[in-house]
Amino acid sequence: MADSNSTATSLEDHSEDFEDNPTRDTITEGLLNLLKPSVETLDTQVEKTREAQIELRDQIDLLAAELKKISEQQASPIDLESYITKLGNSKKRVLVVQNVLASAQDRLNKVHQSCLRETNRRRNQLEASPSSEINQ
Repeated sequence: MADSNSTATSLEDHSEDFEDNPTRDTITEGLLNLLKPSVETLDTQVEKTREAQIELRDQIDLLAAELKKISEQQASPIDLESYITKLGNSKKRVLVVQNVLASAQDRLNKVHQSCLRETNRRRNQLEASPSSEINQ
């Protein structure tokens, strides 16, 4: 006894239902508009952090160079080499964080671009929809 009326909810079975769904389009556009400012703010903050990381890396280089110069010029009761090594290790960690931030910013930019494309696509669909109804 096979049921002829399908109750399947897969996208494949009901893909035509998603063509012109104004409620879904409105929700999608609302979500995109909700996320867009957050993505932009996060992107700005990541960029500022990257700039600070670059400045920190440069300052570490300057400090390490100065310590090396002091160490070479005079006999110091403190072993400066260990501090220079620690600064080098800190610089490596800063570079790792900088690379992670760059990757995160690239992903954010892709999400942002995707949001913009989707918003424009939805807007174009909504604008084209009334004119196609008038022509019919």
